[in-house]
Amino acid sequence: MKQDWKKQLAGLGAILLGNAVYALAVAAFILPNGLITGGGTGLALVARHLWGVPVEAFVAVFNPAMFFVGLWALGWRFAATTLVSSFWYPLVLGAFQRIPGIAFPTQDTLLAVACAGGLIGVGMGMVIRAGASTGGMDIPPLVLNRKAGLPVSVGIYAFDFAILLGQMLFARREQVLYGILLVITYTLVLDKVLMVGAGRTQVKVVSPRYQEIREGILRELDRGCTLVQSETGFYGNRWPMVVTVVSGRELHRLTRLVQELDPDAFLVVSRVSEVRGRGFTQGKVHRSREKGEGAD
Repeated sequence: MKQDWKKQLAGLGAILLGNAVYALAVAAFILPNGLITGGGTGLALVARHLWGVPVEAFVAVFNPAMFFVGLWALGWRFAATTLVSSFWYPLVLGAFQRIPGIAFPTQDTLLAVACAGGLIGVGMGMVIRAGASTGGMDIPPLVLNRKAGLPVSVGIYAFDFAILLGQMLFARREQVLYGILLVITYTLVLDKVLMVGAGRTQVKVVSPRYQEIREGILRELDRGCTLVQSETGFYGNRWPMVVTVVSGRELHRLTRLVQELDPDAFLVVSRVSEVRGRGFTQGKVHRSREKGEGAD
């Protein structure tokens, strides 16, 4: 129970901090340098140009409206994950805009694009990793996916493209190009943030001493492994191939172990983007192997 509370508090902290980082990027780099972008912020920039609505005021109305749309279309479970973002983001954005001097960290447009893209990607990544949504324009693509089967990625790109086109009414062509670069930047950073700590290394070992290698992996590295039936192409030797997944720190120990047991062993090392299961996303469980219980 205590662990659940710790996880919930950590998740809430990540949502609050992630939205604050996102708001900092908007207040310190996007608005002062006249950058354009997609999403709810881009829509707020269009509203400011057409009707003179302050960005923080538009976001304060738009995000809660999208929250209720998500509640109606996607249910309470989704709404619970976006509630904090929908109401916290406009508050912290308004607070940042009232800080003297925050609007002048740089007047170099390209540097502002890089900094804003990095901060937005980090902020969005923190929120998504906490199992929440940033709200706003994230919600319509999810609704279309649920109601019409439209892929979420297609919906996001379609809305962002439409918003960027809307900003062409008052933005220079150069600003539009910077806007596209900004979207690309925070998308790339977001992907990296989402994959932090999730990547692992897969190692395949072909050797006649597969049993000793298997035992070494189980005992010395405390990692699981799988024996896959295989046959060598030249001699036709039928040796089980040992397949295991380790962290970057464990890779050197594994290769040294294999080389000590069989210097002629054939190893294939490849990077995998994500691993789920015992020993990674779940705790390790050591069971008796004498009765064949559980899997290696």
